[in-house]
Amino acid sequence: MNEQTTATASTSRPTTSGTAPTRPARARADLAGINVAESTGRTNIADGVVQKIASIAARDVSGVFDLGGGAARAMGAIRERFSSGSGRALGQGVSVEVGERQAAIDIDLVVEYGVSIVDLAGAVRRNVVDSVERMTGLDVTEVNISVGDIRFEGDSAADEEPRVQ
Repeated sequence: MNEQTTATASTSRPTTSGTAPTRPARARADLAGINVAESTGRTNIADGVVQKIASIAARDVSGVFDLGGGAARAMGAIRERFSSGSGRALGQGVSVEVGERQAAIDIDLVVEYGVSIVDLAGAVRRNVVDSVERMTGLDVTEVNISVGDIRFEGDSAADEEPRVQ
């Protein structure tokens, strides 16, 4: 009898919809920094974290060659040559605005020639929204995509990573 009372007490908390929230819904709310009655604290997510998640999610879509405009990519290449960093700046080409519960994201893409830009933009948008919302619990209100360049198969080797160093 005691076990039934405990189970009933834990699932009968009032909510706005009249049903008990599931465990993932409460966890998601806590991650976004929303004050939940039974929470023991608050989590703040830095803009740079959301920026990196969005950047990785955008790069994961087939047809995306790189992120950032020409100047941003050139500065990134210079930074790579003179720094001890092991890779590209993950946030390059992505800017974010993060509020308490929402995020807006702007992405500059370089696409591979022959790929449908409309389809690619939709796939990038879906992947970014899914990744950011799943990992942070923030509601992504918009993902604005700008295509600033197209990468052709035979473009100069200067744009590519060296095979050996």
